[in-house]
Amino acid sequence: MEICKMMTMSSLSTSTPHPARTPRYSGVKKHKSDGAVYTPRRFAQFVAEQMLAVAKFSDKGRVRVLDPACGDGSLLHALLDALPETIRKRLDIVGFDTNAGAVHCSAARLQMAYPGLSLRFENRDFLEHVFRADGAGELFSKHAPLESFNLVIANPPYVRTQILGANQAQLLSERFGLSGRVDLYFPFLLGISQILAPDGVMGVIVSNRFLTTKSGQTVRREMLKRFRIHHVWDLGDTKLFDAAVLPAVLVAMGRGDSSEDRIAFSSIYECEEGPCEYVVDPLAALSCSNGTIAGVPDGRRFHVSHGTLDNGGENEGIWRVATDTSDMWLATVKSQTWGTFSRIGKVRVGVKTTCDKVFVRSDWHTMPENERPELLRPLTTRHSAQRYRPVPAKKPTHILYTHEVTPAGRVPVDLARYPRSAKYLEMHRAMLEARTYVIKAGRKWYEIWVPQAPEAWAAMKLIFPDISEKPVFWIDNEGTIVNGECYWLRCEGDADPDWLWLALAVANSTFIELFYDRKFNNKLYAGRRRFITQYVEQFPLPDPSSALSRSIVKTAKMIYETTPSEAVNGIVRDLDRMVWNAFGLPFKEISR
Repeated sequence: MEICKMMTMSSLSTSTPHPARTPRYSGVKKHKSDGAVYTPRRFAQFVAEQMLAVAKFSDKGRVRVLDPACGDGSLLHALLDALPETIRKRLDIVGFDTNAGAVHCSAARLQMAYPGLSLRFENRDFLEHVFRADGAGELFSKHAPLESFNLVIANPPYVRTQILGANQAQLLSERFGLSGRVDLYFPFLLGISQILAPDGVMGVIVSNRFLTTKSGQTVRREMLKRFRIHHVWDLGDTKLFDAAVLPAVLVAMGRGDSSEDRIAFSSIYECEEGPCEYVVDPLAALSCSNGTIAGVPDGRRFHVSHGTLDNGGENEGIWRVATDTSDMWLATVKSQTWGTFSRIGKVRVGVKTTCDKVFVRSDWHTMPENERPELLRPLTTRHSAQRYRPVPAKKPTHILYTHEVTPAGRVPVDLARYPRSAKYLEMHRAMLEARTYVIKAGRKWYEIWVPQAPEAWAAMKLIFPDISEKPVFWIDNEGTIVNGECYWLRCEGDADPDWLWLALAVANSTFIELFYDRKFNNKLYAGRRRFITQYVEQFPLPDPSSALSRSIVKTAKMIYETTPSEAVNGIVRDLDRMVWNAFGLPFKEISR
């Protein structure tokens, strides 16, 4: 690092890096606090090539280039390599980063590779740059116009709300008009829109979460408003670099006079089908035609999709890849859809205690009976996950549930009525009171943070884990409470209980796997899907009054009653076929 610093200071006369500062988010590990995951060379080349495929340069004048989180300089280096010599001579390159060491080494790296370039690297926060202190609270100051850039290439830091801390996240939300969970790259994207020239080009690597999550709604809307998006690549579970996030690449232009009528959208996800073509790596697979199954040297196989971006006509709608095939398929499903799961009731996440060591245990039975808390209730966890009917727990888990329903609504229980529970909780009072956010919210120190609906637990419920490779939904008739790693649905209003059985059959079908992938296309590593409220509430239901739906309900109940048994597999296959037919589709084999 010291060598890099010496080289930088001696070779760059155009810039004096800012003095090293205390890193932001100093309360967490360095790697997490700055979100620094540097871009591999091959990936950086891909981004640079895609940018230059759409960039247009004037014959004269300077060409300004920015990396707002330059890290080790790999993105800028790839961009310089890809640019023609005639353009390279006219470049003014600027790099920001909050890591002083990275700034020094990045500058030295580029100076050595391309001596004589106009370089300005600053140990500075890009978000502070676009949000001027003299703006009197405005999002971007009107008193000091920001420099504009012709090319912006970036791999912003990936830092989630829980790492940023509540205060930092709230500040970013207020400054950039964001809502929900805030990732640090959200304001980076919005900040870039303020410095990208009208005909400039941006190439940025981000987490693909914003494409489909509820927290990404604001960013999706603002991206469509602030940029002319040219192409989106959802790179899914390709494992292109060492980061917990699944990457996406966006290439967009500033808000010029014209707009893109159709935004190109490509996706690539690992699959199990046999390859019909072989390529050197997942990025090379993106050159294959739509629908190709491409194999790579390490044995993995990827399904490649090319189409256009579809958000359902809503500015905040999820972004998915639309092809003629998928659109026709979804149109057929829509024509046979009576309603969605949301017609039955609200899909809710389970309870969150924020102190499971105190509230959740599987060894309550080891306590003397005269000391065992009175408020114990059976708890369903992900360990119960099995289609149709839960797996019986070898060691049942119970939760000390501190809420009840009165005519006034949901309230914390009066511990004076439950002396054994009061005594147990008092033993752990210091740990519980350490949850200062509970106290600040005006809650009792012994409350569960997210208790959900106490009156609902006795009802029949559809339960499912939030993350699984294949859909795993089951019916709970035991009145259990649902833990926060699972979601649940019960009948509300005028919903018929048979609708819940119909939903059970649909949710466990191979049909819903394909529906999920074509409608949401959001997978984690190893093909795992997210089964969360915003997706499951959109799962379709056929007309419950039809003869086929009634047969589906009857068969789902039969499977529930006979699980586990050897006879179930054949019945499940018959039920799967019925679900496909209920949506006007021929049965399609999907390996499980």
